[in-house]
Amino acid sequence: QLQVVESGGGLVQPGGSLRLSCAASGFTLSRAGIGWFRQAPGKEREGVAGIGFSSSIYRDSVKGRFTISRDNAKNTVYLQMNSLRPEDTAIYYCAVTTRSLTLRSGDYLYWGQGTQVTVSS
Repeated sequence: QLQVVESGGGLVQPGGSLRLSCAASGFTLSRAGIGWFRQAPGKEREGVAGIGFSSSIYRDSVKGRFTISRDNAKNTVYLQMNSLRPEDTAIYYCAVTTRSLTLRSGDYLYWGQGTQVTVSS
């Protein structure tokens, strides 16, 4: 059964850092595109970052602050988030796509349950 599970969320002060993990089971993560998305209360889900076979993409507001990476041996994708801002507060989801890498949620087939990230002083 294909499954992805997020972890690593929590409460952090503005300017702080968190590293989210997306652990995959039931498939080889290196053979798929993985995206990180987030949804804040009252807002639509938005793409944050994605990693494919040989490339990665980011939404403009996180470029230079967030880094997506993959550990194939652990079948896990990470999202390192630095210089966090209150507007980064959201539930963060990872998802799997077999299509070309995008930040469109409709292109992703399998989703995790999410992990809460709260940036507040």
